[in-house]
Amino acid sequence: MAAPESGPQGVLDRIRRDVERNALRARNGIGLVTGTRRVRTGLTPKDVVWRYGRCELWHYRNDSEGGVRLGPPLLIVFSLISRSYILDLTPGNSFVERLLEAGFDVYLLDWGEPDERDARNRLEDYVDDYLPAGIRQVLRRSGADEVSLLGYCFGGDLALLHAAHHPDTPLRSLSVMATPVDFRAMGPTAALFTRGGLELDDVLDDDGNVPPHVVLQSFRALKPTSEVSRYVTLWDQLWSDEYLDAYQAMTSWSDDHIPFPGAAARQTVDMLVRDNGLLADDLELGGDRVHLRDVTVPFLNVLACRDHIVPEAAAAPLIDLVGSPDRHELRLDAGHVGLVVGRTAARTTIPTIIDFLRRRSDAVVPEPREAP
Repeated sequence: MAAPESGPQGVLDRIRRDVERNALRARNGIGLVTGTRRVRTGLTPKDVVWRYGRCELWHYRNDSEGGVRLGPPLLIVFSLISRSYILDLTPGNSFVERLLEAGFDVYLLDWGEPDERDARNRLEDYVDDYLPAGIRQVLRRSGADEVSLLGYCFGGDLALLHAAHHPDTPLRSLSVMATPVDFRAMGPTAALFTRGGLELDDVLDDDGNVPPHVVLQSFRALKPTSEVSRYVTLWDQLWSDEYLDAYQAMTSWSDDHIPFPGAAARQTVDMLVRDNGLLADDLELGGDRVHLRDVTVPFLNVLACRDHIVPEAAAAPLIDLVGSPDRHELRLDAGHVGLVVGRTAARTTIPTIIDFLRRRSDAVVPEPREAP
């Protein structure tokens, strides 16, 4: 006997399904083209508790009753060239949301959108000024004696450089995700500056910064067929509201970059790419030699084996460069963004990071609320 789906009824069911999906494709396609269908991102409630130039310190609210609260506070350090809402993409698909649910007191240092006033910002401004000032604000607001740092992508490099240059900073732990240290392994963009004759002055805008469209094109050059493949997948799944929500949120972030401050970009090219200073242990900040071996706090390095932005080869040497006796590495079969959003993040990355932090945290008894 033929299976039901292969008989006349099965054929009719498939036709009916295809007709319904084509109608949904038309509806969703019109919404995409006209811009009437939008997905809101970064919805976890937060307060801007401190500003310094374009930089803002965000404190995420955790109003849930009961449950275990963990200390010390966790400060997330984000990259200089991307929007930080990838860590709080959408409800149910938010790294920040999961950290709050686990009981952490979460802060995030967002660099804002640099303009001509920031063109002279050097790496020292972020590593030796903004970041320690943000840490002091977290300590003052929370009343804690220490903080835990978590850096994503180039934000991980900033956190590493700060911890190495300021070993007296009261850190409980340091975790980084998708953080490059062998910049020669960063693909075509690095090769352009090392062997291709490209100079930073060739890409600076009138403000003295690397403009967002140059940053975007450099990422697209790493995976030139991704634009075509994503549209093929989009058409196939265009009928699904759930898929389309995720697609819109992800593509809006991946196409949404900010200027790279010119002076910091120049140092990155000269010291990190051309001299490969982190891997070669040949780096100077503010007149001081900086060594990653001076990072001695509990340390976690998370890297993605299918990361086309920060390839595995660029991030893998880090675990042997830090001086932490308590150091751990997590390698995942994921892409760059898959470390913080999506199924791999939900199943593996986020629980592992939470477990690492929880083991190095203290239970905090919340102060009882006064009766009304």
